[in-house]
Amino acid sequence: MPICFALDGDVLYTAVDEKPKRTRRLARLADIERDPRVEVVIDHYDEDWSELWWVRLRGRARVVEHDGRALELLRAKYPQYRERPPQGPFVVVDIDERAEWP
Repeated sequence: MPICFALDGDVLYTAVDEKPKRTRRLARLADIERDPRVEVVIDHYDEDWSELWWVRLRGRARVVEHDGRALELLRAKYPQYRERPPQGPFVVVDIDERAEWP
């Protein structure tokens, strides 16, 4: 599923934001609490296929109600979050492995 994220070294941050949802208690958060092993794929598409690339990050995630660093990085990256900061919860991923192509 697509996410808004920010990277800080070997840590990835994302948040449950204010976009409409049926509940704030999302299945992905329950999944992380059940099994913290996660994988995130970041890709770039271009009509010019020589410009395609992807990065796969594997690590261990945890769900926290508030994370000041996450909020700071997400607000710096996304103008929408400066106007309406996510209230959380936040997902913090400690990255153990990285693979990329090309």
